[in-house]
This record gives sequence, structure tokens and C-alpha cells, in this order.
Amino acid sequence: MNPPIDLMIDHEARDLKLAELIAELTDARRLGQTADIETATLSHPELAKELRELWAAASVAEELARLPSLEETGEWSSWPTGRPESIEDPADPVGFVGKYEILAELGRGGMGVVHLAIQVDLNRVVAIKRLIRGASSSPDDMARFRSEAASAARLSHPHIVAVHDVGIEGGMPFLVMQYVEGTTLARRLADGPLPPRIAALLLEPICRAVEHAHTRGVLHRDLKPSNILIDTLGRPLVGDFGLAKRIDLGDEFGPTITGAILGSPSYMAPEQASSQRSSVGPPADVYALGAILYQMLTGRPPFQAASALDTMLLLLEQDPVPPRVLNPKADPDLEMVALKCLQKRPENRYPTAEALAMDLDAYLAGRPVSARSTRFRALAGRYLGETPHAALLENWGDLWMYHSAALLVFYGLTWWLLSQGVTSHWPYFVIFSVGLGLWAWIFWTLRRRRGPVTFVERQLAHIWGAGVLGVNLLLAAEWLLGLPVMALAPLLAITNGMLFLVKGGILSGEFYVQGGILFLTLIPAALFPKIAIPAFALVSASCFFVTGLKYHRRSLKARRGDRMSIIGTQRG
Repeated sequence: MNPPIDLMIDHEARDLKLAELIAELTDARRLGQTADIETATLSHPELAKELRELWAAASVAEELARLPSLEETGEWSSWPTGRPESIEDPADPVGFVGKYEILAELGRGGMGVVHLAIQVDLNRVVAIKRLIRGASSSPDDMARFRSEAASAARLSHPHIVAVHDVGIEGGMPFLVMQYVEGTTLARRLADGPLPPRIAALLLEPICRAVEHAHTRGVLHRDLKPSNILIDTLGRPLVGDFGLAKRIDLGDEFGPTITGAILGSPSYMAPEQASSQRSSVGPPADVYALGAILYQMLTGRPPFQAASALDTMLLLLEQDPVPPRVLNPKADPDLEMVALKCLQKRPENRYPTAEALAMDLDAYLAGRPVSARSTRFRALAGRYLGETPHAALLENWGDLWMYHSAALLVFYGLTWWLLSQGVTSHWPYFVIFSVGLGLWAWIFWTLRRRRGPVTFVERQLAHIWGAGVLGVNLLLAAEWLLGLPVMALAPLLAITNGMLFLVKGGILSGEFYVQGGILFLTLIPAALFPKIAIPAFALVSASCFFVTGLKYHRRSLKARRGDRMSIIGTQRG
């Protein structure tokens, strides 16, 4: 059945409005103004989900457009390492910046440049980081620079690059850091995976350093191999706090551009990629540590695609390939540790970076790692937990509650016809073909009005279609076999239970439980055929209603969180 013309026009108008809003936000950002995605979504709640997704993609594209290629940068964000190169750019200052004598350029990127320098009064070799555009830098760049200086200055740990001084020279801010002679983990991994024990030895002190930052109220938000330095003694150090956030001060501190995606797509946690700022906390850094371990084991990050946007889509929708599929020599215990860090839901990861470090210590000492726990609670969480696709059910919560009511209506009508002695199969065919078909069209029309239908949702539509077909085939089998109408009704518990098992594999393990309950409905339905229809209707409708209510409440909670985030941002 084709959608009506007015619905098509409505979709066209939505697309035009979305394009207009994205253009306004992009223009504001390019002019150095605040691109307030939260206000836009509040003004247009019916477009909120699509607007967030499109703005996330636009933000990534904007950020990438500002960055030079890797050939130009050599991953400068790894900070000062290796042998310095002579300064060839006449625009760069030579001579002195304050009490520091500039010697050579170490690297540069889209936002900043790092120089090797000598602190004259102490005769100490240091690295000086400056903004390329100086006093004319954008507000975003200035915010990141201030965040890096303030965050790193709060930290004192043997595995964090130390900040010695912060100042302004000629209107140009600069940051004086410990000079680390050596290489980066990114360059080390360019040669391929690391031996398992070496990987654990390198990552364990990094985890301790990140835990130190968390206890001091600092969230890194951009952990990746190029931000991990390795000195000439093989000691790893965490650097580049340019995207750091003070978790003790919430959104009032750090570069928290409204609606922007902050981080590196191959290493950012799903909650960062989905632009849900209010939900980004220490588990996001734990995820990044797991992504680093994954690359140590396999030689590549867990998600990698031709573009940043494609990488983010993989991150949000797919599970990482087990490391031993990519590298058969990868250690199985470290594989489990990495995969635990890379869980989509923060509560399923290690609770802290310290807990991850303790598991790495256990591995190095030859003890069992907690990631391989066989306790019932851990196994239940692993197999009955939600998949990455379960989040889409927030769009379905109230719709599934409506569906539970529709099931009661259809099966209630069926039971009433049976009680009235209607023995012809045709009225029942009409109910379960025309009736359910019409409800399906209404359901999906309501769903489409909430935004684009994803690939997984189309799979769910096919499962629904299979259920409708199954009911009608049971009626056809009864007619061909000469059986009374609804004589095979107990089999509905089996066919629908199987559909719930399929949904369990796609969405959440709780559907396995509901499928099992439906299977058990077969027993009373077979023993007491007169109650088969109402028993199945009540159980099936309850399953849909309970699930729908759960995700409807989660959706309302997320909206309230967004509103509170907006209020906090406006007050800040």
C-alpha cells in the first residue's frame, strides 16, 4: 500500500526543514558563534533525533576539514618525540618566547605547533606548544588550549606528560611541557601487533595514569596510540589533554561545544559518538583504553572505515571482530579484557581504569582475569544483556504498548467469534490478514514520522511479517486438514516464542526469557484448549507492554537529561 500524497509532502517538508537547520548551525560555527544544537532540538522536538544524527555527521566533517593530512602532520598530536626538524616556516618565531629559547620545530597540526626549546634559567630542555593562529585563534581552539593547560597542570603522575609552565607572549598563548625523547605508541604499532606480555606491560601504567586523572576530576576523552608517548627507557606517558573535561565541575569546564562530537572516531566510546554529552564519564576513557589494547593485539583499531562518519556508524551499530580472528596469536585472556572494555553500555565495562589495571596485573602474574568470570551474575549479564541495537527501541516504547493493546483486540475478537460458534475459517482469515495488515501499516506510518527507519528496524519488520504469515498458515493448515477453526491455536505459543528468540539475538537477551515464557504457554493451551486464545493473548501482549514501557521510560529519562544539560549549559 502506497503512502498518501500528503504524507509524502510532509516528508519533503521535514527534509527541507532539517537542511535549513543544519545550514544555520554550520554557518554559526564557521562565524565563531555557538552552534546550539540543544536549543534547535527543543524548538523542533519532532526532528530531534534526525537533527542530532545529521549534526553529528556535519560536526565530524567540519573537524576533519580543518585538519591536514597525516603526511603533513606526522600525528603531531602525539607531542614532542623523535629527532627535531629545523624550522623552515619564516612565520614561526625564532629566538625567544619568554625565558625559553626556541631551537626547532617538532610537529604541527590543524590547531597547534610544538617546538623544542631550552629554558635558559634552568638549562632545561622542554617542549613548547602554541596555537598556530595565535591571538586570532577561534574560540573553540582557545577553549581546548585552556582545557589542556588547566587539566594537565592538576596532574602529577610519573606516566603523564608534565606541564611546567603556561604563559602568553605577544598575545600568543603557550604551554611548556616535559620534553619526551623517544617515540609514540602509534609509531610502535605501525610495525604490527605487540607481543601479549609487552602489550600488558605498556598498558597497565597507562591505566594507572588515567585513574589518577579521574581521581583528580579530569576526564581525558581523547586517549589513542598517538597520544601515548614512549621514552627511550620504554616508559609510556599519557599526553594531549586538549579535549579533557573536569568531571568534578561537569559541563562548565573544558571544550564542551554544544552538540559537537569530541574525540577520535576509532577510539571514542559510543556515548561520545552519539553526542550524548551528559552521559560521557570515566567509562568513556575505559573504552578508549580497551580500543588501544585491541590495536596492540591486532595491529588495527576495533573500528576502522573509509571515513570518520562510516567509522562512527560501525562503532554505534556493530560489535568488534574478536582479536584472535584478526591475529590468531593474540592472547585469549587479553582478548576478553579488551572486549569487556569495548562493551557498548558503560555499565558492562570495567567500573574504573584501576579495575582494568588490576586485571592486567593479574594477567602478568599468571592469575585468572575477571573478564573471564564464570559467576552466574557475570554470565547472565553477558548473555542476557542488550546488544548495540537495543537503543533503537526507545523509538518503539509507546508503539509497542499500543501493539499490546492491538493484540488484545484481535485475539479478543477471535475468542468472541469462537464463543459465538462461528466455525467458518474466513472471518478469522480477515482478522489476521486484513486486520493485522492494516494495523501494521498504521504502526509503521507512526514510526516513519519519527525519523528514518534503520536497517535493524527493517529486520524487525520482517520478523513481524513472519508472525502474521505464521498465524494465517496455521488457519490454512486447519482448513486443508479439515480441522475445527483454531484447533491448532496452541502452536501459536511455539511460532511466536521462536520469533522472540530471534529478537533476543538482535536486540536484548531479555527476549530469550519472554520467548521461554511463550513456549511454556503451550502447556495450559494444549491441556485446556478453550483458554488457548486468551492465554496466548495475555502473555504475548504482556511481553510487548512490559518491554515497551521500559524503553518508553528510558526515552523520557533521556529527554529530561537533555533538558537538564541545556539548562546547565545556559547557566554556565
